[in-house]
Amino acid sequence: MESFLSCHSDLFGILQKDCGQAAMTKSGQMKRISHIIFLVVLFFASCAKQPDYPAPERIGSDVVINISSLKSAMPEFFTYRHAKDRNINFFVINIDGKILSFFDACERCYHKKLGYRFDNGNVVCRACNIRFPVSEIEKGIGSCAPIKLEGYVKDGKYFIPISNIEGKADKF
Repeated sequence: MESFLSCHSDLFGILQKDCGQAAMTKSGQMKRISHIIFLVVLFFASCAKQPDYPAPERIGSDVVINISSLKSAMPEFFTYRHAKDRNINFFVINIDGKILSFFDACERCYHKKLGYRFDNGNVVCRACNIRFPVSEIEKGIGSCAPIKLEGYVKDGKYFIPISNIEGKADKF
């Protein structure tokens, strides 16, 4: 520990000046560094996971989305809570009267578990930052495209079989 402190005395001097403190003890220096490391780790941990969304309604062996609640060309995100303590995010979108659903996971970047965000008419991959208009959501760009989640329309509602959702749990 002593060699670490002596080798990094310039860093501590910068911390002292930047913080406006006249002198810091070695224990004070270590405490400050541990706080900084904690904040950096906390920052990256909070940015490295997908958000939690509202749970979809479940009817029998399906999740059900009321089509009338969907805004045109704007994805609505949901989180399905898998029985094995795993959250599976997906979104449903109405594009020109056609209802589509996709996992909140990129074909190429799913292992990073960051998903997509909606920004000003575009879907944006949080991992690679590739964006494309919602009208091209089924194509994506290159291998960056959301993973299709099969569902069907019946009586003004969109049904997604839970087996379809749980079948891709390994992506989450």
